[in-house]
Amino acid sequence: MTAPYMIPFLDRFKPVFAKYGIDLIVPDVEERMEEADLLKFAGQFDGAICGDDRYTARVLEACSPRLKVISKWGTGVDSIDAESCSRLNIILSRTPNAFTTPVADTVLGYMLAFARRGPWMDAAMKRGEWEKIPGKTLSECVLGIIGIGNIGKAVTRRAKAFGMKVLGTDIVDIDHVFVSESGIEMTNLEYLLSNSDFVSVNCDLNPTSHHLINANTLSKMKPSAILINTARGPIVEETALVAALSSGQVGGAALDVFEFEPLPKDSPLLKMDNVMLAPHNSNSSPTAWERIHWNTIRNLLNGLGIDAKGLRDDG
Repeated sequence: MTAPYMIPFLDRFKPVFAKYGIDLIVPDVEERMEEADLLKFAGQFDGAICGDDRYTARVLEACSPRLKVISKWGTGVDSIDAESCSRLNIILSRTPNAFTTPVADTVLGYMLAFARRGPWMDAAMKRGEWEKIPGKTLSECVLGIIGIGNIGKAVTRRAKAFGMKVLGTDIVDIDHVFVSESGIEMTNLEYLLSNSDFVSVNCDLNPTSHHLINANTLSKMKPSAILINTARGPIVEETALVAALSSGQVGGAALDVFEFEPLPKDSPLLKMDNVMLAPHNSNSSPTAWERIHWNTIRNLLNGLGIDAKGLRDDG
């Protein structure tokens, strides 16, 4: 059990695991377990409930054949070698659509903050300055969304409610019913970047999206545009973003995720006035967490071949 969001509430779940005859190993986890951390426990466990732990091929091979199932708390499984799981007959499960609502709300919150300049006026007032910083309405702005999955669709609906024009891009075809009902304009990445006032990254991290936002793609954006990343840190090449923000090539950024987490204390992003930062927290929602806790336990039980009948259902 290494899921950081479940460990603080473990006393609630221990009786549940005991009921199904499951003994727990609970290591100390700060953000995630790295490869070396997991190797220390290789061969000691049949199933795992994990966060963004680095289940590399090396770890999975060392844990096999005893390891039968990895139940990921949340949606993204980019830190787990899915190909090795398949090869070693290890079931990999997750909770799709886990954080759609809180993440979509977070994206809208960032856009409102930058458009209405709330955080900057608050800081000026607290410095003793009475400065009317010009803002704009969201209905004056164009939003570009990279990745029109569950979260991208939810962001689209919210943005349209504010009167925004929405551009979208994806590597897969998007349901034509959603496109016609929402009014989103599907286009290519270059057009989206050059015509958007806000660019929201909402795609999965995979080989096609790693460093998708780089020096070249950032150069296509408007100098006033704001980049929002609530997906995965490595989708954005951080050094290129820092350079673009420093030079004024890009107007600002709102980042909930980073290439290296926790964000290093010497990161230039921490000293930038045109950047809003959060500690990978856009999934924050007690209601969503509760549902995911129970679904993650259910996925573990199913993967171990244990009948989960009678398990509380919050999903």
